[in-house]
Amino acid sequence: MAGPTTEGKKLNRSFGGLALLGVLLVIAGLVGLVYTGVATLTSMILFGWLLLIGGLVGLLHAIEARGTPYFWLGVVVAALNIAAGVVVIRHPHGTAEALTMFAALLFLTGGVFRLVGSVVVRGPQFGWTLLQGAFGLLLGLLVLFDWPHSSLYVLGCFFSLALLFDGLGLIAIGIGGRRIVSLVTDQMTPEEDEK
Repeated sequence: MAGPTTEGKKLNRSFGGLALLGVLLVIAGLVGLVYTGVATLTSMILFGWLLLIGGLVGLLHAIEARGTPYFWLGVVVAALNIAAGVVVIRHPHGTAEALTMFAALLFLTGGVFRLVGSVVVRGPQFGWTLLQGAFGLLLGLLVLFDWPHSSLYVLGCFFSLALLFDGLGLIAIGIGGRRIVSLVTDQMTPEEDEK
């Protein structure tokens, strides 16, 4: 049976691996923020391949589920995913333009709803909700007024920021986990010596 120090070392390595992955994601996010056009195209091609692979897996799953009432629904959903994946891979610029327009409209509608909701409800978070609504509306207008040129950098910027913040989160989990493991193993080691 492995002792607490052996398990602690394994956990330390695992948390160290998480922190290392976090560092790689942070680097990828920073590079993506510098080269937002490349990050946009990369995210579109990655999105297309995910749709395509997900559609193929869904189709295989639907074939395995022949005879069930959901067979045709599975086939239709898989076919739509495959078709969407092929379109995204073949036309990443057009897809980026469409998704950027969609994002701008989401920011606009979310901003308007937050603004109106904060004024009508006037809850305890009135100021923050009003600020969020104004920021969402402004961001939506900025993206929309610069469209389709904004499609070259908006999605890449979002993708890179997601990588950056996910990486920072993994670094925090890795470092925090290692500290907790070292505290626990330090507490357990004297007790083991007494036994």
